Amino acid sequence: MLTIIGSGKVGGDAALFSALRRVDREILLLDVVNGLPQGEAMDLNHMLSEQGIDVKVRGSNNYADMSGSDVVVVVAGSGRKPGMTRMDLLKINAGIVKDVVENIKKHAGNAIIVPVTNPLDPMVHITYKTSGFDRSRIVGMGNMLDLSRFTQFIHEATGYSRDSIRALVIGEHGENMLPLPRFSTVSGAPLSSMLSKEKMDQLVQDTRQVAAKVIELKGATVHAPGNAISAIVEAILKDRKKVIPVATPLNGEYGHSDVSIGVPAVIGRKGVEKIIELDLDSQEKEWFDKGVSGVKAALAGI
Repeated sequence: MLTIIGSGKVGGDAALFSALRRVDREILLLDVVNGLPQGEAMDLNHMLSEQGIDVKVRGSNNYADMSGSDVVVVVAGSGRKPGMTRMDLLKINAGIVKDVVENIKKHAGNAIIVPVTNPLDPMVHITYKTSGFDRSRIVGMGNMLDLSRFTQFIHEATGYSRDSIRALVIGEHGENMLPLPRFSTVSGAPLSSMLSKEKMDQLVQDTRQVAAKVIELKGATVHAPGNAISAIVEAILKDRKKVIPVATPLNGEYGHSDVSIGVPAVIGRKGVEKIIELDLDSQEKEWFDKGVSGVKAALAGI
């Protein structure tokens, strides 16, 4: 069973895309707001019925109902408002996430946790420390979302099919994220063979700034994060062994320990089954380290 804690717009979309991908036979939506997850579940079931998809969605306000969950997605927390950075949410959401994770330990102690609440990287580390789970069972969503945005900008710049693009974003899920044009290709051809350095630098900057632009225009990011969550959940529950950039605790990888941040990893039924260490150049390493420093400073603040 897949459980999604938080039944607002992102949680609802995560359930929608997960059902459409048929990641599991049953999806549970949990929320503290009476009626919200139940109503969301009804709406989704009506859609799935017309689609002929035999995935059952349930809504609940009781943490005990997630007993036996294989994966628990944590979307609960305050959302980012226009003008706010992800770090502005830190103190608000730290307490919420700790409480949620304590309930996961109590009722779904064998689950893999997929943190989504912002600021993502500190929340991943709080999840890891609070849960006491093996680090392989903590799979943060952030860079999968960043990757979808970077891929779109590459598509717009080259004009080539989105399906032909293989891109990568690692590091902090925030202003210090690290899109990697050097590791990005279009049907195997290096991106650098198609675009100038100036254009690639612009794509990197656009990727770092676009979330704030979406929030400014419509108030929240919804569809892309919901889809990113479902892609990670699918890789876990279907044991895809898919390489996805996810936030997870480091233990010496990339020269860092006691911090959680985005890295490329093999995702399968056991969660993070292998962290892939890229040979970053000096400029890339500088950006990655800058993100690590930001996450550590945030954690020190609480």
